[in-house]
Amino acid sequence: MKKKARYTNTILGIKVDCIHNAKVLEKVTTWMREDKRRYIVTPNPEIVMQAQDDQEFMRALNQADMAIPDGVGLVWVLKWRGFRKVERVTGADLMNKLIAKASQYGYRVFLLGGYAGVASKAAERLKDKYPKLKIQAETGPLNIEKVTKKQNLVLRRKINKFKPHLLLVAYGAGKQETWIAKNLRFLSVRVAMGVGGSFDYLVKPYLRAPKWVQWLDLEWLWRLVVQPWRVKRQLALIKFVGLVLRS
Repeated sequence: MKKKARYTNTILGIKVDCIHNAKVLEKVTTWMREDKRRYIVTPNPEIVMQAQDDQEFMRALNQADMAIPDGVGLVWVLKWRGFRKVERVTGADLMNKLIAKASQYGYRVFLLGGYAGVASKAAERLKDKYPKLKIQAETGPLNIEKVTKKQNLVLRRKINKFKPHLLLVAYGAGKQETWIAKNLRFLSVRVAMGVGGSFDYLVKPYLRAPKWVQWLDLEWLWRLVVQPWRVKRQLALIKFVGLVLRS
């Protein structure tokens, strides 16, 4: 049976899948069953702008097996270009749905990264929610960019000993995708995904915008209110719009 083509569109040099939530969950759940390594990235306008000045990051994004449109700005651009059925697929929501699927099917989940202790706390919360979930957590080196070969080898051995169906990496945009792209071929995993600060949402749910705020496409504003330090990062949205209009 011939596989269906992957439909992507390029926004400022970054490939983005023109896809919707149900299709993403269906496809990635299938990937977790297959004996092949794949990885997912979650571009949004901020990440697209960050990649403009980091060619290694841009390569890591474009080499991914799926790039979900995690950002209303990307969805607006895609719809403007004629992809009417595309939906915003947030990394945090996809992470939660995949963990639920892993619990349902007996798949193993590995949480890697986050600030000190957050991965373990997130794993505890998930075990409370899904008592049968097979999960392991590891903070790993706090500065993954400066990890030594020995440290990286130890980290890969811990992951490979557990053989996760789903590896969730939270080192922050740029760092996590670059690390996955470099290390995936050495890992006994089915699907790897960079999740940024999503472990924080598991430990502190109030950081995530309520559903009605998400429905209004105002999650960016909620984040700015609860985490004012994001203001500099949000300025990237203005530059993004300007570059898209000129492209």
